[in-house]
Amino acid sequence: MANPRRTAPESGQESVWDYPRPPRLERVADSFCVEHGGRTVAQSAGGWRVLETSHPPVYYLPPESIAPGMLRANDRTTFCEFKGTARYWDLVDGERIVVRDAGWSYPSPAPAFSALAHHAAFFAGRVDACYVGTERVTPQSSDFYGGWITSAIVGPFKGPAGTRGW
Repeated sequence: MANPRRTAPESGQESVWDYPRPPRLERVADSFCVEHGGRTVAQSAGGWRVLETSHPPVYYLPPESIAPGMLRANDRTTFCEFKGTARYWDLVDGERIVVRDAGWSYPSPAPAFSALAHHAAFFAGRVDACYVGTERVTPQSSDFYGGWITSAIVGPFKGPAGTRGW
């Protein structure tokens, strides 16, 4: 997969190969839902998406959309050259960790991404289901990236083995 071939988008679709690098932040009015264990973890009528070349969009939901008591910060952090330092969140049921590193946020993002402050993104592959509108998303294939794949975007997508250098 050293030389990926861009899939041509059809009407109403976007190609991740048309997304910019450095990434772009966009406000979105779509509805979002994150579910796990028969419970709604987060539900929102809007948020933000980050678009970066070769990646499916990463959606960030506002803090008020997250069900109280469902997330607990853990000690993990990572650094993004564009957004800054991310902190990670465990999905919990009381004191019990249900899903380690279910999502992440940027408490103090870089200025170009300041709108993401305290908004949370979720790994779709670590919870039971994530939705954009009524469409259930497919998780980006990766243990590091957290993009959500819908029928509105085409790849190929960075994430599987052999794509790290894209």
